[in-house]
Amino acid sequence: MNHRPTTPAPATDRRTRPARAAYRHFHPIETRWHDNDAYGHVNNVVYYGYVDTAVNRFLIENGLIDIATSPHIFLVAETGLTYFASTAYPDTLEVGLAVSRLGRSSVTYDVAVFRAGADEAVARGHFVHVYVERDSQRPVEISDKIRTALQPLVAETENIAG
Repeated sequence: MNHRPTTPAPATDRRTRPARAAYRHFHPIETRWHDNDAYGHVNNVVYYGYVDTAVNRFLIENGLIDIATSPHIFLVAETGLTYFASTAYPDTLEVGLAVSRLGRSSVTYDVAVFRAGADEAVARGHFVHVYVERDSQRPVEISDKIRTALQPLVAETENIAG
């Protein structure tokens, strides 16, 4: 079965602040006291943990991977974020997920971080997962079960562009 990407990677300006409507799934994040840095806001590197948590939580909650026993797992190949506004403890945030590319062995997520209920993102980026055989860590074709579960997250690229 030939699995061509369902949509091309978004040809968007990553400096564009996306709206909430562009995202298909949201995961709540409670900021923690130690997320703040010396400048009194959530440190930039902490956002990467928020995104990683949101993506993996989606996969786990939908029964797509078991982090302890699945013979196939996802590994992060690339990430990047652009920041538009700062946040600080005790903000409640939401990570929005959309799939911008669903390839043979990889998934590219367009991600955005929002204050809870807010329409404009405080950060936006991409997160690339490669599906691999656990033991060899070599790429393998994404299963039909996972592909079907990710399909509702596939976004219209013009909506992501903002």
